[in-house]
Amino acid sequence: MAALALRRLLLLPVTLLGLGILVFALLMMLSPIERASLYLNQDVPKTDIQVLVDRHGLDDPIPIQFGRWLKNTVTGDLGWSKTARQPVSSARWRFLPATVELSIWSTIPVILVGTWLGVVSALNHNKAVDHVLRVFSILGWSFPTFVIASLALMIFYVKLGWFPAGRLSEWASQDVFAQEFTQYTRMHTIDAVLNLRMDILWDAIRHLVLPVTTLSYLSWALILRVTRSATLEALNQDYVRTARAKGLAERTVIYVHVMRNALIPVTTIGGLLIVGLLNGVVITEIVFNFKGMGWFFANAALNLDVVSVLGFTMFNGVLITLGNLAVDISYGFLDPRVRLS
Repeated sequence: MAALALRRLLLLPVTLLGLGILVFALLMMLSPIERASLYLNQDVPKTDIQVLVDRHGLDDPIPIQFGRWLKNTVTGDLGWSKTARQPVSSARWRFLPATVELSIWSTIPVILVGTWLGVVSALNHNKAVDHVLRVFSILGWSFPTFVIASLALMIFYVKLGWFPAGRLSEWASQDVFAQEFTQYTRMHTIDAVLNLRMDILWDAIRHLVLPVTTLSYLSWALILRVTRSATLEALNQDYVRTARAKGLAERTVIYVHVMRNALIPVTTIGGLLIVGLLNGVVITEIVFNFKGMGWFFANAALNLDVVSVLGFTMFNGVLITLGNLAVDISYGFLDPRVRLS
């Protein structure tokens, strides 16, 4: 197991270097003057921009510029975000807690409920329950995200007024940013508990219900279909028939022999879904005005904020790489044969 993890870790720097080269190549498609203007937080005359080009070496040979850019990236200097009016690294940590909070509340129902529904569907193959769950998953997989999100917003916020958009109500937001309220994590549900403010906790949960439900339903559809297919395939394997022939309880056969093998493709999809949530679910955050990483990225793109977009891209690439690493290592726990490959 340690050898498997070591091999994957040795490939990590190579993968990240390749990602850095791609992002740097996209940045080099802009002229030195255009790149100098992107890193400014205010309008500067063109004559002064040329001075900045010379001062920062933006017309130096590409290898020298790449070395300088790589050093700045490793140290966290990704340039200035004109959308957030602060450095990109600071803007990232400003919006990341909202996305992390949304991801935490979405991950548990996505993985547990989606997997459970897939197993139930497979164990009731071609029965009424299976047909209902298949229709449920097909609808969730077919509808665009903005349609589900817009319908949820229209019904439960506009018509019924049960669950509002945004992250907090106005009164709760004022209390959160008051001096008496300590923001330990910038995740409102956690900070509300740590500050013993159950009223703010309830308000934050009400604002989370619609985006979490939207993300959960869309992800359930995918997890359900993958789990169902993997479970059906495992049920037809010889080792399952052998386990039943030995007289093992059906519960043991399902949870020990079937599920352990069926979870390998589910782990792949689930890991990527979680990373996708951490990257910021753009459409969901925009529709519900949930100001996280996805919301920030969309506004940066609309403002042609190239520095922020590339910084977001680099951050996403790192998360996806680390997510894939975690998934690869988890294979070793699920399937001992992977440890020897």
